[in-house]
Amino acid sequence: MATPTPAPQRPSLSMRLKSAMIMGMTGVLSKCFLYGFNRVEVTGLSTFLDILDSRKDPARRQRGLLTVSNHISVLDDPVVWGILPLRYAFDPTNLRWTLGAADICFANKIFSNFFTHGQVLPCHRLKHSPFGGPFQPALTQALRLLSHPPTTTTTSPLSLPSQQATAVAAAAAATAEATYTTTGTDTHLAPLQADPARRRYSWVHVFPEGCVHQHATSDLRYFKWGLARLILESDPAPDVLPMFVDGTQRVMPEERGFPRFLPRIGKTVRVAFGQVLDYDATFGDLKRRWDELVARERERLARQQQQQRKLVTGFSGSSRTSGTITSGGGDGALVKQTEAMPVGELATDELKYGKEAQEIRIEVARRMRAEILKVRESLGGYPEPNPAFALAETWQLDDEIEAKKYKSRVDGSNINQD
Repeated sequence: MATPTPAPQRPSLSMRLKSAMIMGMTGVLSKCFLYGFNRVEVTGLSTFLDILDSRKDPARRQRGLLTVSNHISVLDDPVVWGILPLRYAFDPTNLRWTLGAADICFANKIFSNFFTHGQVLPCHRLKHSPFGGPFQPALTQALRLLSHPPTTTTTSPLSLPSQQATAVAAAAAATAEATYTTTGTDTHLAPLQADPARRRYSWVHVFPEGCVHQHATSDLRYFKWGLARLILESDPAPDVLPMFVDGTQRVMPEERGFPRFLPRIGKTVRVAFGQVLDYDATFGDLKRRWDELVARERERLARQQQQQRKLVTGFSGSSRTSGTITSGGGDGALVKQTEAMPVGELATDELKYGKEAQEIRIEVARRMRAEILKVRESLGGYPEPNPAFALAETWQLDDEIEAKKYKSRVDGSNINQD
């Protein structure tokens, strides 16, 4: 019999107030800096504000919002969000969640508290940490923020093959727990589990280049696969909106001299919002391929369990198991069980590392990059992008560079992975 998921501990009033103050004051300071010391050009803001207004009441949201942009400065987040009117600044339920470098934003207790209340998830860079990659907990939490709130799990690990039981048990525990870990030693509040009513179908913003990339003509690097997971695995599929940012690389150039810690002023910052993408037209064929791959893996697990049950019982008739499988349940019941896996959990290595899974993610990332380049093109004045930059293999020349800040051997751009 399934064990009910315990009710999560809701954030206290003081925690909610801290979040509102941190998000709000950061928004005020960002607006003062942008409009008081620089020139700002914004395209498509009214349409984007209409989207935010339609999402103001969390109870009425139907899906998450995923915004995606290039990354050209350490100031991109939060300073760029200074373009939002102040009426949005103190309402964290309708402001973005994003991913921040765990070794910087969560380096100590003070930073960790600040960025947690600032709606930042701790992300590890695979190049510099064994805890990084597209399957790390920060991506799981982002997926759940974009998706429906957690529900009681009905999957019984005892009814799955032994090699799958541990994974399902861990997934069920993750759903039930209000905290998660990124390294095995740290602890973070699971945002959706902690406050499902206010954070249902949240807004998540990502920089899929995975680093600050200051290119002379604002061309884009290839996009990381974590983005593809957010687009393919969110349930239901999110609204996806491309953005393009230019100018913050001149506010905080990577080659700046003394005083290095101070941003430069008198620059022009351009922010362009695209339209919400037609999901089916842009990603529909890839989503269907992904869903078919998931279905095949579920069926494979079901057949595997059926075969193991035959070995144990000596016949293929009724067998006594725990959970939802009963006499005559067969593959259908097992498939139904694997469907109960929490959002963000992938049951098999094939879904993580298989050739088809990788091909799908690569193409999703490529198409999303192309959509941001369309927004860039709409502004005018930019040269044609280099199509080779969309390929991960193009950037392999940089892979052996261990420094977090360096000049790219591929395009001469300044890279900052801090």
